Amino acid sequence: MAWDEWEQLKNQAAQMQSARMQLNQLPADGGGGSTPQGDLTVDQKDLAAIGDRAFKLWEDLGRYGRDAWSSSQTAASDLKTQGFTLGGAVDRVQSRWEEQLTSLLDACAHISNHMDFTKKVHQGDEYYIGGQISSISTLDKGFDGGKGN
Repeated sequence: MAWDEWEQLKNQAAQMQSARMQLNQLPADGGGGSTPQGDLTVDQKDLAAIGDRAFKLWEDLGRYGRDAWSSSQTAASDLKTQGFTLGGAVDRVQSRWEEQLTSLLDACAHISNHMDFTKKVHQGDEYYIGGQISSISTLDKGFDGGKGN
């Protein structure tokens, strides 16, 4: 594609771009939401749900993934015993399956554990911040009470 043709296509695309189309950003008016742009909110229920799903996936993969591994291990052994060269190939697939399954189980456990840890850290932060704000409001009351004197 010639450079001039590329520039022409870019100009045409820019002219056709709709003012309503916005990707990965809020509209210029702030989006009409109540939170300022850039704030990240963490809900304890969301963290718990992610951790629970990761744990459930870990359990199911451990249970059913190992069943498939066991069956293929038995098949590979039987094929080798009967003199089939296919037994070696099935054994290699079974070995690779175990590696991948272990990696996926580790990842699920890491996600689950991290969500539990994050939930506890954020809960501790909430208590700390609440205590700090409570202290500030107590100080403010003391200053407000002294205005009439």
